[in-house]
Amino acid sequence: MCAAAAILLLAAVWAAARLSRIAAIGSAYKAKVLASAVFVSGRTPDSALAEDVSAEKYRILRLFRVNVDAGRRRVTCSWFGLRRRTAVFRRGLGATLIFGGGDAPDLSAAPPARPPRLQPWPQGDPEDAVAGPARLGRVLEAAFAEPDPRRQRRTRAVVVVRDGRIAAERYAGGFSAHTPLAGWSMSKSALSALVGALVGEERLSPERRELLPQWRDARRGISLDDLLRMRSGLDFSEVYSDLLSDVTRMLFACGDTAAYAAAKPLRHAPGTHWAYASGTSNIISAVMRRELERRPGAYLDLPRRALFEPVGMGTAVLEPDAAGTFVGSSFMYASARDWARLGLLYLQDGVWNGRRVLPPGWVAYSLTPTPQSGDKLYAAHWWRRLSREFGGGTDAARRIPEDAFFAMGHEGQVLSVVPSRRLVAVRLGLSVHGDAWNHAEFLTGVLDALD
Repeated sequence: MCAAAAILLLAAVWAAARLSRIAAIGSAYKAKVLASAVFVSGRTPDSALAEDVSAEKYRILRLFRVNVDAGRRRVTCSWFGLRRRTAVFRRGLGATLIFGGGDAPDLSAAPPARPPRLQPWPQGDPEDAVAGPARLGRVLEAAFAEPDPRRQRRTRAVVVVRDGRIAAERYAGGFSAHTPLAGWSMSKSALSALVGALVGEERLSPERRELLPQWRDARRGISLDDLLRMRSGLDFSEVYSDLLSDVTRMLFACGDTAAYAAAKPLRHAPGTHWAYASGTSNIISAVMRRELERRPGAYLDLPRRALFEPVGMGTAVLEPDAAGTFVGSSFMYASARDWARLGLLYLQDGVWNGRRVLPPGWVAYSLTPTPQSGDKLYAAHWWRRLSREFGGGTDAARRIPEDAFFAMGHEGQVLSVVPSRRLVAVRLGLSVHGDAWNHAEFLTGVLDALD
């Protein structure tokens, strides 16, 4: 009996500890998502609460109490008053989760509060967009339909760019052409562009190794190229169904996302095994920070200086963690038009209105498939094939031109670029069920409509 009682006690303690950790992540998730929705996207707390942290799989978050402090621009959330977490908004930096109470760390070298200067579209202002064919309008209309009420798509924004001009766009109620929306893992492709800018300035090289001072073992052999291609060999679990997997703990239970990922041990020799891992993106963010830290403010100003302003992404913001390192894996916000600008930059080989933003050869490098990913699936922080979650492997996906490439993110965010058709298409939404949005069918519909 004593042994049995001891086992039951240990099981109860283990379950309580696990529940406590899950509750902390739930509080952090709700605080962070709401803070960005309210203070970055400019939405009302009620609208964000009604969908972003309450729909379907997020119903459990309704049990978490939340306080939105508009005056101090912060959101605090707790599980029945316990496991309290707070996200703080700072102008030019977006929302940041803080841990241990108090204020966000002083980042006195924050980027200028002014937005990037507007840059014209290559073929005229969006307000002068050429109307696409009626068939294209019907494709966009269908993208906002809800064929299955139990697995809603919740499309919020769609933009189609052809020949450098907006051919069609549509927005759900409460959203507009100027609403910054979460890109989630689409952020990784913007991060790749920032790396390219530093490569062009000869500050970084894909071949560089010995990237972090704490890597004194075999991890010294990891190259920047390995990180960009998701073949670092680090042991990192990217399992969203497990609330205590590495990716959720890194994003919502850790103040230093890069340090968390960099501390993981090697599971495979660097460069030999492909495994999608958001931690590698945040390590890249830390590598960039190390390169620029000798110049005060240079790191935090990098997105604006090297990408947002040259391309005119006036709504874009890349959010840092509590340690001041950009969460390049997941936390970039931008309007659908500005995400389209990123795609158009790559369509134009890194040139915007005659100005070279990315160095010669960077786009070709970024889109060269990683052999270890199999079937030309992944390149350097860009996808060369749609994943199965977005309709990859279907008949519709097989009709997409071979030269297409993609940025894809959680809940159905997709940026598509099809060079042979001079096309960029962006879809942003809140597809809580991953298979609710079939991007392959949407994109082939757009291509057919423009034939």
